[in-house]
Amino acid sequence: MQKKICLLGTFAVGKSSLTERFVKSLFSERYRTTVGVRIQKRTVELDERNVDLIIWDLAGEDEFLSLRTAYLRGSSGYVLVADGTRRETLNKVLEMKKRADLALGGVPFVLMVNKMDRRDDWAVTDAELDDLTRKGWPVFRTSAKTGEGVNDGFTRLATAICHG
Repeated sequence: MQKKICLLGTFAVGKSSLTERFVKSLFSERYRTTVGVRIQKRTVELDERNVDLIIWDLAGEDEFLSLRTAYLRGSSGYVLVADGTRRETLNKVLEMKKRADLALGGVPFVLMVNKMDRRDDWAVTDAELDDLTRKGWPVFRTSAKTGEGVNDGFTRLATAICHG
């Protein structure tokens, strides 16, 4: 079984780094801007069956807005990514969720607030994330650098996709 998921977020929040950590267990300090979309695959086992997650790492929010809707088509779920050290990225994610819901309907999603390895520099508060959790958002505090929360977030999304 194959399931397409998209990563949505602004520039430099760590979408590509989270994907690399999940797919290849790798992290690089070198920043590379994604142009358009980068597609990778990882097979996960859920309930004794293999599910191929086809991960579409989309370019940052500020470009390709009309193209992005086309990229979203056929997605079984999506990951919203914010940078915990930059408060405005959480605001953008809230807007992106509205657009994704319009394009995809109520497919499963998770929010990954990245850069837990820089927790002392965070501008996003626990209270804000707890509020989203109370509203039913699956929120994961992640670090692409250390791997913290990354597998949990992707696994939760895959489980929600496969089990509704």
